[in-house]
Amino acid sequence: MARELTAALRAAGSTVAVAESLTGGLLALVLTEPPGASEVFVGSVTAYTDEVKHGVLGVERALLERRGAVDAEVARQMADGVRRLMGSTYALSTTGVAGPQSQDGRPVGTVFIALADADGTRVISPNLHGDRFAIQQECVAEALGLLQARLRPSP
Repeated sequence: MARELTAALRAAGSTVAVAESLTGGLLALVLTEPPGASEVFVGSVTAYTDEVKHGVLGVERALLERRGAVDAEVARQMADGVRRLMGSTYALSTTGVAGPQSQDGRPVGTVFIALADADGTRVISPNLHGDRFAIQQECVAEALGLLQARLRPSP
C-alpha cells in the first residue's frame, strides 16, 4: 500500500508528514520504504512523551493534563501540528494504547488516528486487538488506509 500511496502523492504533487506516539516511528518507516518516497515524504516527529507533544507539536498542555495522550483531540492537534511544522499537504498522527496494560483509563487497543489537510482534520478510532506489535502494525495499516481513501478520486 505504501508504494501505491507514494505514486498517488507524486501524481497529485502532494506531500505527507507524520506525528507518531503509539507507533513509535513505524508509520514513517513504512512510508519511506518505497523507492521515490523522498519526493513525497517530508518528515516525522515521534512524540512519545507529553512534553514533545506539547513543546514540538503544539498540543495544548491543559488537554494533555485533563484527558491524557490517548484522546481524539490530541490526535487532531498532533496531525495539525506536524502539518504546520513540516509544511506538508497531508499529515497523519497516531496515539493510543498498545499494551500490555491500559493507559489514561483507556483499554489496550484504543487507538486514535488523524489525517489533516487543507480541508480540515478527520479522526478515526478503530478498536484494535492483539499483542503490542500487532496493534502497532494494525494502526499503521489503518493510517495508510485513511490516507489512501482521501487520495482516491471522488466518483
